[in-house]
Amino acid sequence: MSFLIPLSVFFPLVCAGLFLIVRKKLQTHKEICVYTGVVMCVSALLNVLVAAFSTTRELSFVLIRITDSVSLTFRADGLSLMFAILMSFMFVIVGFYSFDYMKHEDNTKRFYLFYMCLMGILSGMYYSADLVSLYLFYEMMTLFSLPLVLHSLTKEAIKAGFKYLFYSIGGALLSLMAIFVIYSMSTNHEFAAGGFLDPSLVNGKENLLLVFVFLAIIGFGCKAGLFPMHDWLPVAHPIAPAPASALLSGIITKSGVLAIIRVVYFSVGADFIKGTWVQYTWMVLALITVFMGSMLAFCENGLKKRLAFSTVSQVSYVLFGLSLMNPVAILGALLHVIFHSIIKDDLFLVSGAIIHNTGAVKCDELNGIGRKMPASIISFTLSSIALIGIPPASGFISKWFLAEGALTSDTGAFSYIGPVVLLISALLTAGYLLPVMIDGFFKGNSEDAKEPFSDEAKPLSLVPIIILAALALILGIFPGIITGFLEGIAGSILP
Repeated sequence: MSFLIPLSVFFPLVCAGLFLIVRKKLQTHKEICVYTGVVMCVSALLNVLVAAFSTTRELSFVLIRITDSVSLTFRADGLSLMFAILMSFMFVIVGFYSFDYMKHEDNTKRFYLFYMCLMGILSGMYYSADLVSLYLFYEMMTLFSLPLVLHSLTKEAIKAGFKYLFYSIGGALLSLMAIFVIYSMSTNHEFAAGGFLDPSLVNGKENLLLVFVFLAIIGFGCKAGLFPMHDWLPVAHPIAPAPASALLSGIITKSGVLAIIRVVYFSVGADFIKGTWVQYTWMVLALITVFMGSMLAFCENGLKKRLAFSTVSQVSYVLFGLSLMNPVAILGALLHVIFHSIIKDDLFLVSGAIIHNTGAVKCDELNGIGRKMPASIISFTLSSIALIGIPPASGFISKWFLAEGALTSDTGAFSYIGPVVLLISALLTAGYLLPVMIDGFFKGNSEDAKEPFSDEAKPLSLVPIIILAALALILGIFPGIITGFLEGIAGSILP
């Protein structure tokens, strides 16, 4: 069944190629959506099948052998399956939302072409068994997600696209240099728990390797919005269509997280950098990003830009948890990867519905919006509560594990500084999300109450919004649904 892995990678890519051939025959928006819907559902099913068969055997597939020691190899482990299933679910949910949203947009064929391509490319990145394979798909992900940012082709979109590309290429170059150095100090290059370095080749070059591991964290951290490589994110997210913004925030940023995990824990090994300046600098940068992103979101009035700054902050919760190199903190980081994807995708989809249906783009324009779009704003409220970390919503669970992991970690003052910064960030998160809910339901003139539901999202858009909001709450009430699986993954990351 190993063939299922390359099939999950190349099926959406081949279908995207066929889409180029038959696109002229797809005359209506409905026909385009049906084609895309079938492709993304089958692609998601293939990833589910990979996960199902991986429970009984290890699935791996060598696609191309470049040299004796370098090959393009796929392998399914717990970490890759977690990311692949999360990505598949989000692409299906956001895809169905987009069918109504994109109905009035131009160039929808181009949008869905790259949408399908991204499903395959992300699967390839998740299943990569070595750094070369991962880097190849990582670069392709940048190139094929760029058109989603450029979609409207306005002056602002082109500017945002160039910024996204500039930061991404800069980060990737830093990472590529690190990969060269890491490969020069190893003979077996496939990911392994504890790393694959050859101690005899590392001996005497430890300081050099530490420098390049740090460059890899900064380089791959660019996609995750880690300071100082974060500035593309609040520019690209607001300008892209809402479905693209959701995927950029919920999925694309997590690709940087995965790449950092593969470098630190599966290439050089956590023991190599634990207690070094690399670990402590990483923690400092993550905490700076957490606080800075929350503060900028608190001061921002634009709805989508506020959510983009929030993503800068929230993804660094994950990076801080990973930098602690503590099993509990790693479990919290993995939980936050999933919860943040669900929550932030929902918030961006609601913001897209608000902008699409009412034209309001500023937070101070949303007075009384809850009376016009009650189901959407209730969903926004539930997801906001989860993001703040108010129990029993899901965000509380992941942040609890992150704080507990910090307090039990052997990181000196950071054991206490970390939870304090996370708490301050949670208060700021409440400060920039709660006013939207309060103003939405309790402010507005009397005219707002005369036409309730007048701007509510259409069912095809509203159902995905409600599903994500329900998950943000349910996974907090019943976290055992996924914590058992994630505990096993955390154990494989830090054995």
